[in-house]
Amino acid sequence: MLRKDITQLSVIVPVGLRYANLQEIYGEYKTALNNLGQKWEMIFVLDGPHPDCIDVLQRLIAEKEPVTVICLSRFFGESTAIMAGFEQCKGQVIMTLPAYHQIEAADLDKLVQGLDVADVCVARRWPRTETFASKLRRASFHKLVSIVTKMPLRDLGCGARVMRRQVLEELSLYGDQHRFLALLADRQGFRVKEIDLRQSAKDHFTGVYRPREYTHLALDIFTVFFLVRFTKKPLRFFGMIGVSTFAIGLIMVSVLTVQRLFFAQSLADRPALLLSSLLIVLGLQIFALGLLGELIIFTHAKNIKDYQVDRVISFPPLEAAKSAESIEAANVRR
Repeated sequence: MLRKDITQLSVIVPVGLRYANLQEIYGEYKTALNNLGQKWEMIFVLDGPHPDCIDVLQRLIAEKEPVTVICLSRFFGESTAIMAGFEQCKGQVIMTLPAYHQIEAADLDKLVQGLDVADVCVARRWPRTETFASKLRRASFHKLVSIVTKMPLRDLGCGARVMRRQVLEELSLYGDQHRFLALLADRQGFRVKEIDLRQSAKDHFTGVYRPREYTHLALDIFTVFFLVRFTKKPLRFFGMIGVSTFAIGLIMVSVLTVQRLFFAQSLADRPALLLSSLLIVLGLQIFALGLLGELIIFTHAKNIKDYQVDRVISFPPLEAAKSAESIEAANVRR
């Protein structure tokens, strides 16, 4: 049974470019967390200079609220902010919450209860209120992620998550990988569950996504695709590309050779010869890159753990086996 005087739940709130009134946000979260019946702490990580936020949070600290503030020297991104908060937290259960309105705080108990059957629980805002353009953009993004990762998650943009401490101990987030935390945890062998929470009535994004944001998302999807599917087997990724490139080049060279030997066509003024030779060399280099990756993975395989043990069932039970060994040893001494 958990002691009530020990911090059981640590809540990390990364404060980046988008944030609401932190005192109002804290009040909503505090009411919901108190209803959980656990001792909790809240860590605000200020990602970059936020002097207005510091003043608000200092007033909360002066009022003896269980608040810790971490100020990063400049903007590093939400993933770095989460990991910085994790380094300072004490709880065995870690929750991340957005610094703006996304979900109804009163539903946080559903998220925590999900840990009874999972290691990571992520929130899905449902029912969802949004414009047609936002709905189309979100559906396209999640469909693409589902295709490349084989995980049908439907709200990767929601910042409300709860997980066991071991999850963040095993993972290392950087860049914009906070969106894909559940996918990376699943790859590591943790059980992931998506839970529907009510969308906050104040969840309205009025900004405009720049073309650069879409480019970043596309690159992030490619990164996660490689991390989830080919981290432990790089030769399958680079080998597939290398062999395909080499095969195209080889076919082109074969066609040119047949044309030269049997149809007396000159090769001196044909760029296809240079292109086919380039494809053959490029294919071999890409294949060699994958092979080099396999060698690196092999040499570090003993330090790589891509599974999690749920439970161990043994027979006879360990205590009974020790007792039997003690009795047998005593009989021998007699």
